[in-house]
Amino acid sequence: MSHETDRSDLRADCGRCAGLCCVALAFSASADFPVDKAAGDACGHLAADFRCGVHPELRERGYRGCTVYDCFGAGQKVSRVTFEGADWRRDPAAARRMFAVLPVMRQLHEVLWYLTEALTLEPARPLYGELRRELEETERLTRTTDAEALLALDPAARRAAVNPLLLRTSELVRAQVRGRKKNHRGADLFGARLKGADLRGADLRGAYLIAADLRGADLRLADLIGADLRDADLRGADLTGSIFLTQSQTNAARGDAATRLPDPLSRPGHWRTPDGPATVAVRGRGRPPRHRPRR
Repeated sequence: MSHETDRSDLRADCGRCAGLCCVALAFSASADFPVDKAAGDACGHLAADFRCGVHPELRERGYRGCTVYDCFGAGQKVSRVTFEGADWRRDPAAARRMFAVLPVMRQLHEVLWYLTEALTLEPARPLYGELRRELEETERLTRTTDAEALLALDPAARRAAVNPLLLRTSELVRAQVRGRKKNHRGADLFGARLKGADLRGADLRGAYLIAADLRGADLRLADLIGADLRDADLRGADLTGSIFLTQSQTNAARGDAATRLPDPLSRPGHWRTPDGPATVAVRGRGRPPRHRPRR
């Protein structure tokens, strides 16, 4: 695997991070968290070594949101590169800046994830030159040790600059599927009954698929960038070759041993076998709040 298509640095490595997500981010008591926590306050389960003291029991204790969150490797980048190993517990001034930089870095790393994936897609070969240039520019921004420069960045502008290129990549990849493809970009498919649906090569960018029934659906070569898959039922679904799907989206969905995932995503530990019980249903009435960027 070449350096430009290696995504190992775009995966969370908690052993190289200072527990930033356990402090910087806020959460409210809900179906995803059992308590309220303000941004900047350390989670009560954060240990002295910056590890989670209840990691194996997060879901059982009500911290479902923690098992879904993925920083795309931004935590260790901020800890080890931007702040060169600084300890926020001993340096309150650095702490405030570290916590502020984390969400900026996460957005940049998410862009890196998509660009890196695009460079692994053979149909996108005509775009490799442009993809490499955008990858190098985004990576350059993440390598700075100037926290103020990072805080002055507009991650949305970086995403907007890259998005047309990712769209062209998507079109080239999905063109491999013959015939007319489904266009559900940004569609409201909350709770949709799509069991066994043929969604090969579909455009599902930014679609609301919360609690949708996608059991046995064919999602090969579908574009899933930004799709909201919270509690979507993917048991037995085929996502082989689907593009721009992230581990966070996968973790938020329900699946089983028969669900086929694209490389390099891993099967979440909370997924059940085909005959086992479902995981967690959407609680309460109405749609859960949207916590994802626009596409």
